[in-house]
Amino acid sequence: MGRRNKRSRKERREARRRGAYVLPNLFTTASLFSGFFAATEAIQGNFIIAALAILASLVLDGLDGKVARATGTTSQFGVEYDSLCDLVAFGVAPAVLLYMWSLQSLDRLGFAAGFLFVACGALRLARFNVQTEKVGTSHFVGLPIPAAASVVSTLVLMWHELLPGQPPSPWLLVALVFVLSFLMVSSVPYLSFKELGLSKLRSFNWMVATVLLFILVAIQPQVMGFAIMAAYLLGGPFAARYLAKKKAAKLEAEKAASQTAVHERLPLS
Repeated sequence: MGRRNKRSRKERREARRRGAYVLPNLFTTASLFSGFFAATEAIQGNFIIAALAILASLVLDGLDGKVARATGTTSQFGVEYDSLCDLVAFGVAPAVLLYMWSLQSLDRLGFAAGFLFVACGALRLARFNVQTEKVGTSHFVGLPIPAAASVVSTLVLMWHELLPGQPPSPWLLVALVFVLSFLMVSSVPYLSFKELGLSKLRSFNWMVATVLLFILVAIQPQVMGFAIMAAYLLGGPFAARYLAKKKAAKLEAEKAASQTAVHERLPLS
């Protein structure tokens, strides 16, 4: 009887363990579904729904990693599966959205621009997978593909809010695709916000700035969404370099202080 109870408890633990492994992959699958849904809606001409579906995929993609870390169920399978889903949700879906929105009027050039976005996104994901341990978590090497997809989706939402019924110039989107593609495969550092210690910010000024930002987003969510992503796109490298210089200066000060302490301990001749 005791052995049966022991065996049943072990089986229940294994079942819970398997369920914990399935949970983050369910979020990843939901992100994949949302990206595929965005592509199909873009083909049908429902560009606003497609843009919102890409943003929903972004939220789900962030949740799967947090769930995996919270439950201690991170695995190499989850990492590879997440990258494949990201390529669909943040590579193929935004490219189809841009192509159906305006790029198709350029014929082969528009098709090539859309494919360039997908190809650079795939290269960005492959490089991220092999450089995670070397680079660390303080910053990304190159623009993250979810950020590039967010720029595209927020641009669509802002454009339809400010200029409804007027498609943008395809040359404008070609320029945007080239900029995003270059930044994704570049070595420009972008902040990851994982080591900034945002939970430790207790300044009253930070609280006021956060409240004002929420108010602006509530007033004009479409415009502010694109503004925030554009600020990250343009200001990310400068912020990362500023933090890198600040960290280097701190290390240099600590090194100088340690050298001073060593000289003070030396006997006078």
